[in-house]
Amino acid sequence: MLQSRPRLLHHTFEHTARRSPDRIALVSKEGRYTYERLARDVQRLASFLQHRGVQRGDRVALFLDNSPEAVTAIYATLAVGAVFMPINPLIKQDKLAYIIKETQPSVLVSHVHLRDIFEPVLGSGSSIQTCILTGESPIGMSWNEALAHDGNLADPKTIDQDLAAIIYTSGSTGEPKGIMLSHRNMLTAQDSVSSYLELREDDVILCAMPMAFDYGLYQILMGFMQGACVVLERSFVFPAQALELMAREKVTVFPGVPTMFALLSNLDLSRYDLRSLRMITNTAAALTEKQIRDIRRLFPQARLFSMYGLTECKRVTYLPPEQLDIRPLSVGRGMPNQEVYLIDEEGKRLPHGQTGQLVIRGSHVMRGYWGKPEETAKCLKPGPYPGENILYSGDIFHTDEEGYLYFVGRMDDIIKSRGEKVSPREVENVIGSLEGVQECAVVGVPDPVLGQAVKAYVVQKQGYHYTEKDIIRHCLAHLENFMAPKQVVFIQALPKTNTGKISKSSLCHVAFDYVALETCFEVADLLSTWVTAGALC
Repeated sequence: MLQSRPRLLHHTFEHTARRSPDRIALVSKEGRYTYERLARDVQRLASFLQHRGVQRGDRVALFLDNSPEAVTAIYATLAVGAVFMPINPLIKQDKLAYIIKETQPSVLVSHVHLRDIFEPVLGSGSSIQTCILTGESPIGMSWNEALAHDGNLADPKTIDQDLAAIIYTSGSTGEPKGIMLSHRNMLTAQDSVSSYLELREDDVILCAMPMAFDYGLYQILMGFMQGACVVLERSFVFPAQALELMAREKVTVFPGVPTMFALLSNLDLSRYDLRSLRMITNTAAALTEKQIRDIRRLFPQARLFSMYGLTECKRVTYLPPEQLDIRPLSVGRGMPNQEVYLIDEEGKRLPHGQTGQLVIRGSHVMRGYWGKPEETAKCLKPGPYPGENILYSGDIFHTDEEGYLYFVGRMDDIIKSRGEKVSPREVENVIGSLEGVQECAVVGVPDPVLGQAVKAYVVQKQGYHYTEKDIIRHCLAHLENFMAPKQVVFIQALPKTNTGKISKSSLCHVAFDYVALETCFEVADLLSTWVTAGALC
């Protein structure tokens, strides 16, 4: 009898648990979990949720750190046909309230130590009917009580077009947007990314990014599909702690973002045994040539995959490691089972060698934004075939003659100075090539003569003391005059979103002077790499 392929997201985990029950699935500070133990916890929590009336299509809010409870809750939610919503534990109360009000979840799963943030949201009129907490609390039900329930599950009759997850991302209007992803969307993305990375059953994958960030979430999904081991770390705030964990667990796959690699570039890694590391992956923002050199110097035995993606479709492109020396600034070409191409301002498809907006076709493209039909219509548009929607990324790319993509910038990030278009990314690449520059960000600021002036924010490495004139002189030597920054500000750390990306909107809307900005970012950087420094200000 032919065995059908997994058709729902959680089937991949269930299949692995049956095939390899004794393999270690998860390592965390709480302990080591075999696939069998994790599957048992998932079944019990799913049984409890169903007992509490959770039905197909209901939303379950997961306000959790990277933890075994978060992993268990994801698969238990899927098992009862409900929709899981991972919410970053660093989110502020007003945004949490907004998400809860917009999506109307019936269940909240969280940690007791986050009670001060979520408890005010549970007031009168809240949709939350069941609150499950890890730890003892006078409100809600404890995690252990929920797992004590052990009944049979009724089949929720889920199909692959049903929603599996709603993942929130920052919106351009300031309101977060809930990206709706079906089982089919996520299975397609999971299969494609796993195939080109060639993940293996014997891999040990570090997950140090929040699971509310899809890059962190998919380390779990892809790892469990292969039967690999996932090592959970709550954050990368203390790099030495993460490196010790990587050495102790013999991590083979290290997913990261430029912010994380920038933190490592100043460290001596010789005291950590990282010889087991065979692969490094990067997304969130494109790597500079200097960052690529630093990563290869730090981890000479590991293959480096430079990638580009959007939460709206998970992943778009990857650059095979053997292409790094040939085209280091490229983010590669489209991944398997999708089609990507560039269009001009009139929506016409462009040939290779042109610059335009990137468009993505494939069954991994989201269903839309929860409760935001107008926002959805801006980026999901009719495709070349009747009845299909394609994703307009809002990102400008250039392609070479072989179709490799080079990120130019967001459509709304392009700076218009002296009537010329300036790509912030191009200026950042030049500034970042200086040996003493750790990070930089370039934005456009209003100027009565130029329309917009190019302004650079620069973080220097310890021991370096560049001046504004040094940076401008370097840019003039490598760029056209109109692209060189007119202002350079040196700060201790760049503001970051809760997914580790540089928050240019925070830079553009800063309303206080440079000294206050520098002091604020320094404090924020010490607190957490993942916290939005602008918000802390």
